[in-house]
Amino acid sequence: MLEVDPVALVRGRRGASGEGGALEQYVNDRPYVASSFMSVALSRLFGSALAGRSQGRPELVERELPLVAHVSVLPCRGGESFLRRLLEPLGYRVTATPHALDETVPEWGQSRYFTVTIEGHKRVSELLTHLYVLIPVLDDDKHYWVTEDEVEKLLRHGEGWLAAHPERELITRRYLRHQKSLAREALEQLLGEELSAPEERARDEAEAALEARLSLNEQRLRAVVAELQAGGVTRVVDLGCGEGKLLKALLQERRFTDILGMDVSWRSLDIASERLDLERMPELQRERVKLIHGSLMYRDQRLAGYEAATVIEVVEHLDPPRLAAFERVLFEFARPERVVLTTPNAEFNVRFENLPAGRFRHADHRFEWTRAQFEAWAQGLASRFGYSVRFGPVGPVDEEVGAPTQMAVFSR
Repeated sequence: MLEVDPVALVRGRRGASGEGGALEQYVNDRPYVASSFMSVALSRLFGSALAGRSQGRPELVERELPLVAHVSVLPCRGGESFLRRLLEPLGYRVTATPHALDETVPEWGQSRYFTVTIEGHKRVSELLTHLYVLIPVLDDDKHYWVTEDEVEKLLRHGEGWLAAHPERELITRRYLRHQKSLAREALEQLLGEELSAPEERARDEAEAALEARLSLNEQRLRAVVAELQAGGVTRVVDLGCGEGKLLKALLQERRFTDILGMDVSWRSLDIASERLDLERMPELQRERVKLIHGSLMYRDQRLAGYEAATVIEVVEHLDPPRLAAFERVLFEFARPERVVLTTPNAEFNVRFENLPAGRFRHADHRFEWTRAQFEAWAQGLASRFGYSVRFGPVGPVDEEVGAPTQMAVFSR
């Protein structure tokens, strides 16, 4: 299906100056490895599958299937750790076998080539799209000149996953062959899909103003910190850390020695860094806290090993497919010993005088659960993933409608 003739590639073209440059054009690894040639072959041979179309079996297009892709020789500039940083956040199980530079001379060490198998429950179009984009990124090379057309191509094939990928900037730079202007253009379009900073802050401030009379945010923070202290944990990750309010509260308690804040918004992380005053923080204090960019949608090795995770007023911002992905990321893959999670109690909304009937507290909320709905969801999670769960109110408790915030504490 794929034949690469390195001689035909340069025939009739002006080669690089000097004998070494000319020799490299004819003697190279291109006929033997997966590269941008493979991406072109995928698009030509499996174009309809890549685009998510099927005339014969349209019912399979949107179905997640147990898929396996095996790449015999995949060049990876950055080694196995970089390979995993690109593929594992997308939910793949990765098996990578490195190849020696020369098996007869072991002291030369490993080459940059791997035999790679990836497995995961994916739509066929997802798997092909990920391979199409990431193979040349791992190779860090392309066999053709990159123009503005490549920006459109990257955005089209990266739709739905690239913007939230922890390595989106590096992927963009490598895919566009390190052309800064094109990479900047692509990232601006990716980030442009997010809320603008003023609009996002305005919405957050509207919700804060609604709850201000109850000092609800402060009560949430105190309740969460108290649960972590009661659990005796020292290493905590705050998922969807936003502007770092909980992180700041955790830093005030010496018992928390390793604090990680993760958010999908670069803007929020910048504000969190300023709020925590990281640049001027004493070194010993600075070693206790770290901010990372990442998505709740993708498996992330950086989340492993933490004793506790906090998820404060986050789940209500996720639509059902994203919520299902988040559940696996946290409870199946990260698997902390304790999870403290809060969300609004929809029943209490009638007590907010300035909140019209039927409206959510925040314009970006996808849902707001009643106490019964929240408990049913949390108990289902606990049963599926081997946790126990208990519930508690946060804020003043109304005899009729309960507390404004509801909290679940998962333990295993």
